[in-house]
Amino acid sequence: MEDQLLLAAEGVSKSFPGVRALADARLHVRVGEVHALLGENGAGKSTLLKILAGAQRAEEGDIRFAGIALDPSDTPLARQQLGIVTIYQEFNLLPEMTVAENMYLGREPRRFGLIDWPRLSADAQAILADLDLSLDPRAKVRTLTVAEQQMVEIARAMTFQARLIIMDEPTATLSEREVQVLHRLVAELRERGVSIIYVTHRLTEVVAVCDRFTVLRDGRFVAEDLVADHTVADMVRLMVGREVEFSRRAESSASDEIVLRLDGISRARSARSPHATVLHRMSLEVHSGEILGFAGLVGAGRTELARIVFGADRCDEGVLWLGGGELRPLRSPAEAMRRGIALVPEDRKQQGCFLDQSVRQNMVLPSLPALSRWKYFVDERAEKKLVERYRIALAIRMPSQMTPMGKLSGGNQQKVLLARCMALHPRVLIVDEPTRGIDIGAKAEVHKVLSDMAASGVAVIAISSELPEVMAISDRIAVFREGRIVGVVAGTGADEQTLMRFMALGEAGPRSG
Repeated sequence: MEDQLLLAAEGVSKSFPGVRALADARLHVRVGEVHALLGENGAGKSTLLKILAGAQRAEEGDIRFAGIALDPSDTPLARQQLGIVTIYQEFNLLPEMTVAENMYLGREPRRFGLIDWPRLSADAQAILADLDLSLDPRAKVRTLTVAEQQMVEIARAMTFQARLIIMDEPTATLSEREVQVLHRLVAELRERGVSIIYVTHRLTEVVAVCDRFTVLRDGRFVAEDLVADHTVADMVRLMVGREVEFSRRAESSASDEIVLRLDGISRARSARSPHATVLHRMSLEVHSGEILGFAGLVGAGRTELARIVFGADRCDEGVLWLGGGELRPLRSPAEAMRRGIALVPEDRKQQGCFLDQSVRQNMVLPSLPALSRWKYFVDERAEKKLVERYRIALAIRMPSQMTPMGKLSGGNQQKVLLARCMALHPRVLIVDEPTRGIDIGAKAEVHKVLSDMAASGVAVIAISSELPEVMAISDRIAVFREGRIVGVVAGTGADEQTLMRFMALGEAGPRSG
């Protein structure tokens, strides 16, 4: 009913150069409900959230909060003071400051005009304990993992007296246990009368925690209804306007040829990296034409092993073999790329994207030697042709090749990074969370691209926190737990219970390869 509405946004429109991000969009959120905002990448979700948070200004539309019209000139701080708190998909933390300082930045408790450091630490510890997080409030954010940083963002939101919390992909980097902790908190907040706008591409989470949903498509309102009255398939159809199937690979293209072999890879903690994950004598083989999945809880060592293979992190012990030749742990990513190893990183903003540069510059940068004539002049026609080929192959939404990377949605940025690696024609392709932040319709497209690359003979390593995704695309799955590989199972015979048993308990199982 109308008197239950906390937020009523009507007729919201917003344009950017070459893009109509929102066109007469609407969103109604009631008091004490968890409301899912759904749509593919580029549907306008992030733009609408930024307008609600005061980070952007709508060109048209009326937005009312608790019955009062919001001032379009409000700053994000003004919206926070009204009780609208936003947790963005991309981190907004200061890495050189502590967890406690980030949680209370600008609102530190004071005594005699000075910051009360013991109380600051104690208040932060109380919030962290309530979230069931074993984080040290005195630890610097730069020492935390991606998942831990995301949880700090959530903890900071809990320090506000919020009436409406906006969560943009809050579980994208969380382990299953951390997701359960978050969902418990969401339920508690709902009981207290706090409203939540929950944005996710994981539709099973919508069914688990959300009361109602709104769907945007191409910046326009499509539907609003009760979650309980719709299946996941119904919501997918509303989001993409077509049927989408998510199934296992039809057939394997793996051969007996071993492209990459890891023998006893180990790493210890150091004074410079006291919180690093310790790796214990990891050994693996990856075959030509194979997709080898990495499964494990956050902090189990999946990403750490991939970074060692790519030369981004040090290795204390062990040997790598590439194409039958011994390859001592690489000294740099540049050397890895010269040897035929490419990596799509987990954190695209910090490790992959040049946000102020164009899509074309981001995509072709490692391929410039191959696109040059007489070593000094770049073949612009070849550049354009390369970008256009991968734009079509990956369905990348961009106004033009010269659009700044930062103007694309998160999912489209991820696709550009995938295209960058594909253009190198690598012998080994490592993709870390390849569909993180990508809508469900585009996931099938990315999976097909990985399958096609494997079919061409590339050895693909795919790291994903989503077990259905690992099972769908992998020929074999290596399961990680606490810095060890505890099992390697065939993708065709894998099920979530088996994988979770390995991940949680480290039970021994049959190994292959």
